[in-house]
Amino acid sequence: QVQLVESGGGLVQAGGSLRLSCAASGYIFNINAMGWYRQAPGKQRELVAISSGGSTNYADSVKGRFTISRDSSKALSLQMNSLKHEDTAVYYCRARSMQNIEFWGQGTLVTVSS
Repeated sequence: QVQLVESGGGLVQAGGSLRLSCAASGYIFNINAMGWYRQAPGKQRELVAISSGGSTNYADSVKGRFTISRDSSKALSLQMNSLKHEDTAVYYCRARSMQNIEFWGQGTLVTVSS
């Protein structure tokens, strides 16, 4: 099993910055991909950014504003700059094992005031 704990969410004004962190524990040696997802009220959960095999990918809506960083399989972060009201959501950390088993954190709320 892998446990993921997110932190760093909060209330920020539009144009501001936040940094989210995700700490992984348990069978982390088995993780081959980690990423951030978000779910806004009334919407489906969507991919924000992912780190896998040394490469990163971002949703078009956050390119140039968000940066994902990964410290092996132990920690994942998301630097969010130039935040917009539409970035308001619960942000989740996700890990995928080599057996394609998914693990999710409990989420951290980001609220961007306009």
